[in-house]
Amino acid sequence: MVDRLANSEANARRINVVESCFGTAGQPLAIEGRVLIGEGVLTKLCRKKPKARQFFLFNDILVYGNIVIQKKKYNKQHIIPLENVTIDSIQDEGELRNGWLIKTPTKSFAVYAATATEKSEWMNHINKCVYDLISKSGKTPSNEHAAVWIPDSEAHTCMRCKKVKFTPVNRRHHCRKCGFVVCGPCSEKKFLLPNQSSKAVRVCDFCYDHLSNGDLLPCQSGRSDSLSSSPKMANHMSDDDDEDSSD
Repeated sequence: MVDRLANSEANARRINVVESCFGTAGQPLAIEGRVLIGEGVLTKLCRKKPKARQFFLFNDILVYGNIVIQKKKYNKQHIIPLENVTIDSIQDEGELRNGWLIKTPTKSFAVYAATATEKSEWMNHINKCVYDLISKSGKTPSNEHAAVWIPDSEAHTCMRCKKVKFTPVNRRHHCRKCGFVVCGPCSEKKFLLPNQSSKAVRVCDFCYDHLSNGDLLPCQSGRSDSLSSSPKMANHMSDDDDEDSSD
């Protein structure tokens, strides 16, 4: 079905509509062979709180953006190549239900659908697109993905030293390697993580020591970066208010 739609006029019109919704700030999306599989609003866990984001699933990329005018205009376009994507289901917890992780070497975060059926459809379609891309390219699926960030609200004290309490003066920071919420003294060092940035980024002392010793394994200690076994929800870098570059 995807092959039949690839060069159809109907598919071209649908993609043009998506492009126009992002305006001149968005990247062009129409290329040969690209098909718009589906779209919808998902709740994305941003650093400070969950927010609605418009998602578009193509056969080779996942695109999402902030909703400016419902169904008419979006901004802060994000494009994720599907061949680098791994998804994991998240157990329901409190008000956050029907969720899954979208994990890539550059960025990982949690999203939630309105219903279990919608979640199942999204996950099945994403997995099918990833499988088809990997099969055609012959590439090995990526086993590396960026850490899932702990939300600010989940940490009242530094998750490394366990001593510093966060206040308006003692700000929260995030280690780019493990995703923990840490204090300034526990995260003064930086390390180059090529998949995330061309410049050295903030890491906690624990991860810095492991990275400096050549240990490339996940630096999360006492916590899995998969939320399927986490007692509370976590998220990765937020696209909210340019928080990707925040501490």
